Amino acid sequence: MTLPLAGRHVAVLSGGPSAEREVSLVTGDFYAGALERLGARVSRVDPGRDVAEVLARLEPDLVVNGLHGVWGEDGRVQGVLDTLKLPYTHSGVLASALAMDKAKAKAVLAAAGVTVPGGGLFNRHLAARDHVMQRPYVVKPNAEGSSVGVFIVREGANQPPAELASDAWTFGEEVLIEPYIPGLELAVAVMGESNGPKALAVTEIRASTGFYDYDAKYAEGGSTHVIPAKIPDAVRDRAMRMAEVAHAALGCRGVTRSDLRYDDINDLLVLLEVNTQPGMTPTSLVPEQAAHIGLSVDRLVLWIVEDAYARCSAGGTA
Repeated sequence: MTLPLAGRHVAVLSGGPSAEREVSLVTGDFYAGALERLGARVSRVDPGRDVAEVLARLEPDLVVNGLHGVWGEDGRVQGVLDTLKLPYTHSGVLASALAMDKAKAKAVLAAAGVTVPGGGLFNRHLAARDHVMQRPYVVKPNAEGSSVGVFIVREGANQPPAELASDAWTFGEEVLIEPYIPGLELAVAVMGESNGPKALAVTEIRASTGFYDYDAKYAEGGSTHVIPAKIPDAVRDRAMRMAEVAHAALGCRGVTRSDLRYDDINDLLVLLEVNTQPGMTPTSLVPEQAAHIGLSVDRLVLWIVEDAYARCSAGGTA
């Protein structure tokens, strides 16, 4: 039997210089294992400044982008791959850069009719001196993923997070501050089908720490996933539709994951952000949702790869 990717040479980018390096390495293992089972010859690349030279020397047929966070997920690596004329997985330069900038993405999503939280950008030193909005609220870097550098300022908190004024803060001079939405943490994976984005399912995430932070996302036992989420059908349908609209509005390709909050007391559903390169680890939501609808890991990866090949054949990698 001929394997689907027999004769193909695929480079897998993982690791890199971002704060999400360790998770990216696990994502790379996930992709490499599936690609090898599908028959591809895999070259693992931990990219640095010489990534263009390395890829030019390897001459892969396709690049699977398993990077997370700044540089790998914000349009910069995508620009390198476009320059090299290499087909690659996930979103292109514009969608990647836009989705990574949470404030700009919110403006686009709101214009498309997606409900997003209020708030805005503030200087981190100003936000460290005094509360800039009524508590409770959330403080987060404007361009990081995996809940890196996120703080929840509770109703009784006397002072904002002191870390915002620290010399060790590396997440930019502006922070995004939004009202805290109580209720359920939800996630929806979307596959960018040729006839329009298709949401897979809705997962409720119950973090063991009370907050879906980096450890809750990736540590063993950090959270419990309830799939399908125990929410009314109308809310499920609304969440899936919002994720599909968000995927399209930002111009995303391949697989994305939207994170949402649902205030079940006030029936308020808001979309927090869209992840253009969701994690693929033993605790990740996208492969779990794919399995829920009967799509195995290998079939999911094959779809991601074939989607990238198809876009290249159609004349673009955007």
